[in-house]
Amino acid sequence: MNWNKWVRQFHRWLSIAFTAGVIFNGVAVAKGKYAAWMGLVVGLPLALLLLTGLYLFVLPYAAKRRSGPITD
Repeated sequence: MNWNKWVRQFHRWLSIAFTAGVIFNGVAVAKGKYAAWMGLVVGLPLALLLLTGLYLFVLPYAAKRRSGPITD
C-alpha cells in the first residue's frame, strides 16, 4: 500500500474515532457527568483529521505541479 492510500485509510478511521468521541461527549453531557478531560478525547482525533485532511486536499494540486505545465 503506498503512502497516499495509507493516509486516506488512516483519515477514514480517524473520522470514526472522532464521531465516537463526539457521541461519548454528548452522552456524558446528557448524564451530567462531563469532565474536562472528555473534551480532550475528541481533540487528538480532530487535530489528526486536520493534518491528514490538509494533506489529502493538497494532493491533486501537487500532482498537477509535478506533471509540468500544460501545453496545447
